[in-house]
Amino acid sequence: MKKITVGRILLHIFLIILSLTYILPLVLMISISFSSEGAIKEFGYTIIPKVFSLDAYKMCFANPQQLLQSYKVTIAFSLLGTFLATLVQSLMAYPLSRKCFKFRGIITKYIFVTMLFSGGLVPSYILNTKYLHLGNTFWIYILPGLTSAWNVIVFRTFFQGLPDGLVEAAKIDGAKEIMIFFKIILPLSTPVIASLGFMTLVGKWNDWNTTLLYIRDSKLYSLQYLLQRILREAEYVKNLQLSGESTMLSDKDLPTETMRYAMAMLAAGPMLVVFPFFQKYFAKGMVVGAVKG
Repeated sequence: MKKITVGRILLHIFLIILSLTYILPLVLMISISFSSEGAIKEFGYTIIPKVFSLDAYKMCFANPQQLLQSYKVTIAFSLLGTFLATLVQSLMAYPLSRKCFKFRGIITKYIFVTMLFSGGLVPSYILNTKYLHLGNTFWIYILPGLTSAWNVIVFRTFFQGLPDGLVEAAKIDGAKEIMIFFKIILPLSTPVIASLGFMTLVGKWNDWNTTLLYIRDSKLYSLQYLLQRILREAEYVKNLQLSGESTMLSDKDLPTETMRYAMAMLAAGPMLVVFPFFQKYFAKGMVVGAVKG
């Protein structure tokens, strides 16, 4: 039995407080989303709703077909984009990790430079719309984001940490490089694939800027953009009411404050469910990629 010391007690207290700083904001967000607008104005933010209300969620689901369509689009490009990006980046990184590849140093430096400089927003927009014809299409969510210099370097570093004897033994048995990659390297790279894949998934799930710049068809709206648009429209109508220019709805019928948190729940909920399945891979996958050069 471990001896209970003052230091151990203080450590546990510190860790409990630290955990609460992560848990309480989430609980508070859920509580506010189920509170009425009037209760928020009267009592402020509370852990338990003073007046339970679904008005915020009713506003979000005012057009359920559009919301479900945005969920479908977001899920589709998030999953497909993450899979293709992970595949392409790992395929790029594998030859750069092989000492026998003659040009790996030059290509690695070239990839690193792209982390420091970019073409800019306007040239990117012209390239994607005028020359690649990706504007207002589903593929604008996927193709421009297939590669990430940072992810390629992390993949390369992780692959360099794998034993060279495995590759040499496979070559002696007659295995080709592509077979070595898929049969040996990838199965041993689960931590880095899971960690980088999840970060890519979260980035694509939270993407709203792509829709803002490139999408005009409402059937291709991402979830984040749609929720932001709903909130802007609600705030606009509420401002008209407060200024006396519109009397169609009463002020209490537009829960703009609680709707912010309801939207946060609708947007973050799926990622909160997925995260525990990837959590155990983060420490090993990212630390190995960070400490080895």
